[in-house]
Amino acid sequence: MRPLDYLIYNKMKKVYTFLMALVLPLALFAQAEPTVIKLWPDGAPDDNGLTGPETVMEGGRIGNISDPELLVFPAANPNGQCIIMCPGGGYNYVAAGHEGTDMAEWFNSLGITYAVLKYRMPNAHCEIPLEDAHRAITIMRNKAEEYKFSKLGIMGGSAGGHLASTCATHFTKKTRPDFQILLYPLITFEDRVTQGGKNMLFDMYPSQDDIDYYCSEKNVQDNTPPAFIAHSQDDPTVPIKDSEMYKAALEAAGVPVEMHIYPEGGHGWGFKDSFKFKEQFKQELSTWLKNQM
Repeated sequence: MRPLDYLIYNKMKKVYTFLMALVLPLALFAQAEPTVIKLWPDGAPDDNGLTGPETVMEGGRIGNISDPELLVFPAANPNGQCIIMCPGGGYNYVAAGHEGTDMAEWFNSLGITYAVLKYRMPNAHCEIPLEDAHRAITIMRNKAEEYKFSKLGIMGGSAGGHLASTCATHFTKKTRPDFQILLYPLITFEDRVTQGGKNMLFDMYPSQDDIDYYCSEKNVQDNTPPAFIAHSQDDPTVPIKDSEMYKAALEAAGVPVEMHIYPEGGHGWGFKDSFKFKEQFKQELSTWLKNQM
């Protein structure tokens, strides 16, 4: 090899080595495909009455769910925590993108195994979503050794926040979450349900007992798990009073709660980059999660 060719070769080799040093870690960090776990492989104990194929809509929303699943994103370097996310969607669909899978890479980077719950819509069977959420918690508890975690939290946004708070207020020894994370959650059905009127969870004529059961602020106990709540002041869909009501109930029961109110952001921001307080939210949540270890 001529001296000049050797010098060029040497420089190219150094550039290649430098580029590989940059690219390889990024490739290793790239989000892997999730492990898909069927909640009820032998059939669910109760039927929500929905038939036909699932409906995939714009923005990663999924409707007409009759075969619920967990999409599990294991952490490469587990820190001992796992989170099950219940995306919102008004109990009409599951916003599986910005309130679901879009968060996986970030949670994994913190060492947290993250699972998105694709739960069934109630379709006037109010027990169905909670049945799926309890099943998801049980499944993940049974996989704690496999995924190397000891603390399991439930998380949700909007109607998914209601489902998460319902898990945190109605549980058995096996289905109690260790912590709860609620984003702009629907909390109460008081004054939202009228006899014979359309609603998100119940049939046309729900009993007051059913309404009370699914009003999370009415079911807080002293062993309800610690909570992190985030809400925007200008939310036009679920008013901030829902979060304030739940926070007051938790405090009255002596349950630790941390609430962050952002001056703007509207509703349903999830993990959208358009939410201007996204980095602040991530910092506040990651700090809180460290304290739940």
